[in-house]
Amino acid sequence: MVLDEGKIVGADLAGADLRDAGPLPGGGSRVLVGCDLSGADLRGADLAGAVLTDCRLEGARLEGADLDGAVVSGGGAAGASFASAECVDARFERVDLANTRWQGALVTDAVFEGCRLTGAQLTGLRGVGYRFVHCNLMLARCKGLVLRGQYVEGLRLDEADLSGADLRESVWVGSRLRGARLVGARLEGADVRGADLGDLSLEEAGCLRGALVSAVQAGAILAGLGIRVES
Repeated sequence: MVLDEGKIVGADLAGADLRDAGPLPGGGSRVLVGCDLSGADLRGADLAGAVLTDCRLEGARLEGADLDGAVVSGGGAAGASFASAECVDARFERVDLANTRWQGALVTDAVFEGCRLTGAQLTGLRGVGYRFVHCNLMLARCKGLVLRGQYVEGLRLDEADLSGADLRESVWVGSRLRGARLVGARLEGADVRGADLGDLSLEEAGCLRGALVSAVQAGAILAGLGIRVES
């Protein structure tokens, strides 16, 4: 471990037991660069306001950790658990969060930008105002996700489970919903002209009631239902 102007650089904390930790090792610094926390036990740890840059958190346990206002950029946390963590105003930028678990996490006003969230379990999120921008959520479990009124840009939700999601009045741009499960989702007032909807079943097409689609999308939906339209 190297201390550089109050930063912890290159610390090897892989597998360390940091449960209920106060300030992390290194004189209380909350700025970590290139540190290895893979497999670390950080349940209940105080990471409020921490800045983690290019750190490894693969398989780490962060259940109940305080990440309010934290900024995590670069690096990876694939398979980590953030269940019941406090993530108010947290930012995750360009982080590999594949197969992470977020059940019960408080994510009010949290931002995920440029992150890989394939296979992530995002069911049961608490809070409002969280956003996903230019993220890959392919195969993610997003039951009950709330994106109401948001400008949704650059999201890939192919084969994601959006059952019961609140997508009302959202505007979709450069995004994909191919194969996404939309049963029970609410899209009243949503503008999905900028989303690739793929082929929809009759049940899923019914979820688009009240949404704005393009003429091309409408034609594709009808064709998928075996209805021919002649001009």
